[in-house]
Amino acid sequence: MFELIFGIVILGYLIQQVIFVYGASKKYATLPESEFPTISILVAARNEENNIIACLESLDRLDYDRSKMEIIIIDDHSTDKTAELVRKFIEGKEYFNTMSPEKNLGHLKGKANALANALKTAKGEIILTTDADCAVSADWAKTMTSYFTGNVAMVGGYTNQTGTAPFLEMQSLDFIYLLAVAAGTMNLGKPLSCIGNNMAYRRSVYEEVGGYEAIPFSVTEDFKLLMAMYNLKKYKFISPLDKGTLVTSMPCENLNSLVRQKKRWGVGGLDSDLSGFTVLSFGLLAHAGILLLPLFFSWTVLAFALIKFFADYIFLQYFHRKLELKFKLSGFITFQIYFIIYVILLPLSLIFSRKVVWKGREF
Repeated sequence: MFELIFGIVILGYLIQQVIFVYGASKKYATLPESEFPTISILVAARNEENNIIACLESLDRLDYDRSKMEIIIIDDHSTDKTAELVRKFIEGKEYFNTMSPEKNLGHLKGKANALANALKTAKGEIILTTDADCAVSADWAKTMTSYFTGNVAMVGGYTNQTGTAPFLEMQSLDFIYLLAVAAGTMNLGKPLSCIGNNMAYRRSVYEEVGGYEAIPFSVTEDFKLLMAMYNLKKYKFISPLDKGTLVTSMPCENLNSLVRQKKRWGVGGLDSDLSGFTVLSFGLLAHAGILLLPLFFSWTVLAFALIKFFADYIFLQYFHRKLELKFKLSGFITFQIYFIIYVILLPLSLIFSRKVVWKGREF
């Protein structure tokens, strides 16, 4: 019986991956550069003195018409040197601006409040967001903006992470895996996720949903905004498989910070609908089956487990090749171990506590 159930789960898991690849690989029309709109790039920063300069330098290298671009760095009440470093860097650069949230807007807290305050003054037709621990490519703004044709309301990008140690490599693989799933479902008309360190949306649609103030507060404000826009049922949401959309972020330095990141995402994911939970369920059941392999061992069960590992390898290799990223076997092995553990433990941890600690704040 276990063999049959596990086989059905693995088959479902493989079918999902095929669907994700099909959706993520869809092609989209782009705007000619002469039609590029005005843009506002928002970066919320809290206690990022170790990362903010690299972020600012990458933004300063953006290849976009300066007369159509503004970059707003929001100091979210940092207690380190972040604000000072930002002020010094942007001095004399007219397309840069900095601010600090003057007040809490309604029920908003943390990053969502910082972004909402900045959006009160942002002038761009298209809003792009990234994080203070990220570096963007010179073509990032052009590439993301070029996809706003027709009734496209939001464009999602891909994020990888730096580092060559197995612990760091596995985090980058995790990002690519999750964003590939998000892209596959989004491009098929059923968005399940997005990431705030690499997304863009129309200001007019943001205002149409009433802004962050009109959206229930969440520790994953990006996902809540996506779903509010999607629920209008009249716009397109896309995530092109284009290396120009790539952003590189800093990984979590230790296990404790990684656990906090995953828990924050897990708490935000509780707002998913049936489709989201169905996708998660196949992953959960597949990994649970692998953990139970010693208790129900057979060569057939082992073969199913190996098929799952091989499918993940092909899946990740495909997206790394398309994004022109290096793919290392050492990182993949570490990722598989980590993937099994966190997919099982994360849902269990949310049963006992949904408190999130992030950037020195509790939510």
